[in-house]
Amino acid sequence: MTAQLLDGNALGQKLRAGFKQRAEELAAQGMRPGLAVILVGEDPASQVYVRNKVNACQQAGFHSDKFTFPADVAPQVVLDKIAELNADPKIHGILVQLPLPRQFDADAVLDAIAAEKDVDGFRAENVGALMQGQPCFIPCTPYGVMKFFEDAGISLKGKEAVVVGRSNIVGKPMAMLLLHAGATVTICHSQTRDLAEHCRRADILVAAVGRPKMITGDMVKPGAVVIDVGINRLQDGPDAGKLCGDVDFASVKDVAAFITPVPGGVGPMTITMLLANTLESAERALNA
Repeated sequence: MTAQLLDGNALGQKLRAGFKQRAEELAAQGMRPGLAVILVGEDPASQVYVRNKVNACQQAGFHSDKFTFPADVAPQVVLDKIAELNADPKIHGILVQLPLPRQFDADAVLDAIAAEKDVDGFRAENVGALMQGQPCFIPCTPYGVMKFFEDAGISLKGKEAVVVGRSNIVGKPMAMLLLHAGATVTICHSQTRDLAEHCRRADILVAAVGRPKMITGDMVKPGAVVIDVGINRLQDGPDAGKLCGDVDFASVKDVAAFITPVPGGVGPMTITMLLANTLESAERALNA
């Protein structure tokens, strides 16, 4: 058996075409979706992520503003900019690129974003709404994973799901979404005993730990759906410098029924769902 690829580039392009049409309909009513992105410091990976997000907005017909600050900026300066953007009717989504420098309290920065503009879904109010299964902005990466299941017709009801990783950005919200969809969910982490045994039970396996090729073929149940959220750059060997996921693609693809590649899997869908949340925010603003 060779796993069927869940192609994030293809699905993302399909969804973005629909977003562009909805953005044009909003523009005809005088409302152009607007996203503001805040970048602090000069981390190369963060710069790439921000550039990709801004470009995606422009291609979808959105308005996008980028605000950059030096790494040693006083936190209050960034908080003042967020307050200004909260009050700007042309901005429907505010994104602060993580990680932030050490002088910042990241939680305080995220909670400074107005709930109706928290298109990353990281503000405590939106996190609580997700926990309760209430309408909210869903964190973009788990939201994108759920779109994979929907598009491929993969039912989650009654399935055994294992999420490897417990971050606030991916692991925890991913587990909540799977739980709301009817799966039985186990969250594994660095202190989990016999990780391989947990993984081998999973009909749905989501790897989000940031460790290259940690999940190998002998850890995967035949016919499982494997979602690789990790993006790692190999440091050693003949493939040094290349990107890989948390899943050893070469060994797992011959065991799983479905698998996401790295790159080209979850990454494009994260940006796609950022557009989805920003568009939804603009539509709410118009209706209000």
